[in-house]
Amino acid sequence: MFKKVYLENGVPVVTELLRNMRSVVLGIWVKVGSRNETTEKNGISHCLEHMFFKGTKKRSALDIAFEIDSLGGDLNAFTSRENTTFYIKVLDEYLDKGIELLADIFLHPTFPEDELEKEKKIIKEEIKMVEDTPDEYVHDLFNQAMWGNTGLGQPVLGRRETVRSFTKNDLLTHIRKYYGTMDIVVSCAGNFDRDHLIHNLRKNLGNLRRGSEPERRSPPQYEGKVSVFNKDLSEAHICLGVKGLSQVSKDRYGLFVLNTILGAGVSSRLFQEIREKRGLAYSIYSFIASYFDTGIWGVSAGVSRKKVREALEVIIKEMAGLRDTLNEAELKRAKDQLKGNIILGLESTSSRMNNIARQEIYHGRYYSPKEIINEIESITLGQIKALVDQLVRKEYFSLTVYGPVNEEDVKGILL
Repeated sequence: MFKKVYLENGVPVVTELLRNMRSVVLGIWVKVGSRNETTEKNGISHCLEHMFFKGTKKRSALDIAFEIDSLGGDLNAFTSRENTTFYIKVLDEYLDKGIELLADIFLHPTFPEDELEKEKKIIKEEIKMVEDTPDEYVHDLFNQAMWGNTGLGQPVLGRRETVRSFTKNDLLTHIRKYYGTMDIVVSCAGNFDRDHLIHNLRKNLGNLRRGSEPERRSPPQYEGKVSVFNKDLSEAHICLGVKGLSQVSKDRYGLFVLNTILGAGVSSRLFQEIREKRGLAYSIYSFIASYFDTGIWGVSAGVSRKKVREALEVIIKEMAGLRDTLNEAELKRAKDQLKGNIILGLESTSSRMNNIARQEIYHGRYYSPKEIINEIESITLGQIKALVDQLVRKEYFSLTVYGPVNEEDVKGILL
């Protein structure tokens, strides 16, 4: 039930009809995030995301809050390294009101300067909250170590000093540069009448004619290194990884399977070896972070200071030993787990909206669950082993440790 159409101004609209649902989710995706920002304006995409909800030409911030609550819906936004997304989720009977509300916020924000000053303080508190959440903050430090202080290495929230400097003119300049019709994708999933939806979108978003300056992205320079950030915490948080694959890599499904085997689930090698057998960590998992042109394949864990080296040695041994120890039974189990995760992950309108939007942004086409499952089924043991050879080399490893650890504690661990 997927369909893609274009508004007269060239904005693509991807839709997935789900008749058995009562909800509908509409998202406006802008292809800009923290990687597009200059060092001086780091965090402006996220700041702008906050400011869109601070009033329009006909609604105050309080009006917006009362209206979405009266619909029993969810109006929100999120920023990542490559996208900024605004969405509304309502019962199907309130979709017209939801479209008008979201469009008003997106097209007619006023960015009151007093609200901007207040929001900058709120964002600085948000930055502090992340810094006080070490298992989350270590990922920001890891990205910075791998990609440097620009582009993908920049934190999505920005830094205190950059957020403090933002002006209303900075927000307007960012919109003029990046919020053009060539940079926007509209996504909708749930129970709705498609013709009526497109008519409504044309009425509300069809007049968008902002200029656009799509940038040619150059792949960032990856740097494998050891970075230690000493902090008085009760445990050390580690991120160990290698350069991964881009969103469009032909081997991306193979990496999904490989990641499942290594550390995605309670039967994974790392969970069983690190937690169940050795009791070294409560939280241990592997992860994939993929972008337009590159990616990371990594492992994250929280361990006591005395166990950092042992945990790292086990993780490196498991990753390095994958090539020679993978077997058909393990491959089949990982495929079955991954297929189940994919299907279960598509059982909400929100996840469907996200899925079809990301497919349009990164691939320019729709992949049905059946297609994806067929791709996963077709992966062979030989392909997985070749992927291990490609990615897992000691000279490619990068390590970040955050907690009560000194450089001496991990010296030589990657040699």
